[in-house]
Amino acid sequence: MVKKTIALVILTIFVSTLNVKSQEVNRFFPEKDLITTGIYYYPEHWKESQWERDIKKIADMGYEFVHLAEFAWFKMEPEEGKFDFAWLDKVLALCVKYKLKVVMCTPSATTPAWMRVNYSETFIMDGHYIRAEHGTRGLGSIVNSKYRLFVEKIVTEMARRYGQNKNVIGWQLDNEPDAKPDYSPSSQDAFRQWLKNKYKTVEALNEAWGTAFWSQWYNDFNQITIHNTNLVGWWGNNPHALLDFKRYCADAQAEFLDFQAGILRSHISKDQYITTNYTAVSPGADPQRTQKLDFAAYTAYPNGGSDNIGELGFRLGDSRVILFASAYFKHLGGVSGVMEIQPGPVNWGSYNPLLLPGTVRMWLYHTFAAGGKLACSYRFRQIIYSSEQYHAGIIQTDGITPSPGGEDYTQFMKEIKELRKQYKQGVKMPEKLAARSTAILWNLENYWTIDRQKQTAQWETWNYPVKFMETAKSLGAPVDVIPETSDLSKYKVVIIPAYEMVDSALVKKWNNYVTNGGQLIITCRTATKNRMGHFWEGKLAAPISGLIGAQVTATDMLSAYGKGDVQMGSTHYAWNNWADLLKPYQNTEVLASYENQFYKGAAAVVKKKIGKGSVTYIGVATDDFKLEKDLLRNIYTQAGATTEDYPPGVYVYWRDGFYLAVNYSSTDYTMPIPETSTVFVGEKTLKPAEVLVWNE
Repeated sequence: MVKKTIALVILTIFVSTLNVKSQEVNRFFPEKDLITTGIYYYPEHWKESQWERDIKKIADMGYEFVHLAEFAWFKMEPEEGKFDFAWLDKVLALCVKYKLKVVMCTPSATTPAWMRVNYSETFIMDGHYIRAEHGTRGLGSIVNSKYRLFVEKIVTEMARRYGQNKNVIGWQLDNEPDAKPDYSPSSQDAFRQWLKNKYKTVEALNEAWGTAFWSQWYNDFNQITIHNTNLVGWWGNNPHALLDFKRYCADAQAEFLDFQAGILRSHISKDQYITTNYTAVSPGADPQRTQKLDFAAYTAYPNGGSDNIGELGFRLGDSRVILFASAYFKHLGGVSGVMEIQPGPVNWGSYNPLLLPGTVRMWLYHTFAAGGKLACSYRFRQIIYSSEQYHAGIIQTDGITPSPGGEDYTQFMKEIKELRKQYKQGVKMPEKLAARSTAILWNLENYWTIDRQKQTAQWETWNYPVKFMETAKSLGAPVDVIPETSDLSKYKVVIIPAYEMVDSALVKKWNNYVTNGGQLIITCRTATKNRMGHFWEGKLAAPISGLIGAQVTATDMLSAYGKGDVQMGSTHYAWNNWADLLKPYQNTEVLASYENQFYKGAAAVVKKKIGKGSVTYIGVATDDFKLEKDLLRNIYTQAGATTEDYPPGVYVYWRDGFYLAVNYSSTDYTMPIPETSTVFVGEKTLKPAEVLVWNE
């Protein structure tokens, strides 16, 4: 039965069936509560005599729920088929005693030793066909029928025991699912079945993969093995086969989560939600592919040794992490939240500095400002042994003293409780913000195909769409990150950054959006390939030539030290990353042109009016994004919207009647708010790591 499920379901996961309406998910998170806070606690790491002291401390600090059992499979099933939940029952009873709710977790990420010893086939194989060993997390072969049988048993036992417990408010599946590549026999079989379901005939596969090149032709599906760059080398890669392997891995991961969710749903209360915690930068697992989760949460760490903005940036964290993740993971159910914010140093960073006081609080406010419904910290106590002993906790190694991050959490939770008193139901977004409403169209498959063939080492595949989000936010726009199936008409401006693979239906949808009055921005590297990653048998980016009113005649890239020049109006902009040379059609306006190189005078940015709206094509990618920012500001202005001019690292949001601002920069910034504003948290002059909450 398990094999049949894998074979039939993996391919049938599509974006069109994944969304749960946000109003349905909101029943788990009453709007008046604004955001709920929780903490990871691992009772299996500590003496039972300390459990009550710890649980009481969690409640006294202001937490509202406890996150349990994520890595405790060995404790719940110490021997195959022998389950022990007595210890977990005691912890739940303590949570009830101290009025704490519980998020229960399925333990599939950490298999017990007996499984690897007795059933080695349940573990993945790497690209050298070496079987993974027991000793870390995330090494189970999620398509292996034996492994899934064990997962089914433990999840069923947990669901039967806690699925009707009124103190359990939700479930987290697995841990940081990332769609690991698996080259094991089980995965080879599942991949071949996935291909059969997708292509039906081997002839269709040969055409899609272009196997006539270098005699890669297949006579039968059984001849196919997973395309392995470890053995054929980067130069020998088949980008179409690798794209399908990425799709298969993401589908398998999504189906594995849905598999667990389906087990839970047959036993648990309708009042318990189901989610998981993707990493904030999640280039493998695709939340759009799941169908049975209520919403998706994410992991975001402020530490890890990244330099960031200004001289204090290394103590403030990468501002782009929550910026993008908070909008991206909202695809799934209309809401999201951070399931892990590390409250201090980690064990894996290139270096691990102390965070600037207030940084953890700022990250919490950022996820709240961006619409987050929950904020949870990893972890309560800093463990004194093993791999993550350098991971900070809310409580230091003595088990009693709060860490600086713990104090930040306590302050945040106290302030949220005060803000709840100010909440007013039914407050609408101010019109000046609604007039700037912006969406960024983004698809993980485009990340996969571009990142495999970047063509220039200077291209930042993940961060390219993030830069547009930073830019729109600096102009004061509310920004969503949406899949291509979304209703575009809800937005005044839609940005399509480097959307490499398209089809005619999608281009028609874009055209309709513009015709009906939308402001569409399309960038270089869009529509250069079909859905299988093939170039068009025609001109570059042929499907959108009519839409943008220009032909892409060629593409140029410069060295890291190159000095490209683009002029718009009287202003010159530097570039050395990517340049599409454009030949505009009649009635297409040229907004910017290249001012050096042998093609001086060629168009770099064009604009075309269609119906009630317009489409702007940005053919050049600059590193400092000054050109892109000026273009975007002009588009808002021409659409009748006002704009702001916030500095890098200062982000301003509006939610539930509150304006909120956070400062990731290394300098003070005075917010230009009206004198009549009511300030609830902070001061008008935002210092680094500070927050401001007000209404007008």
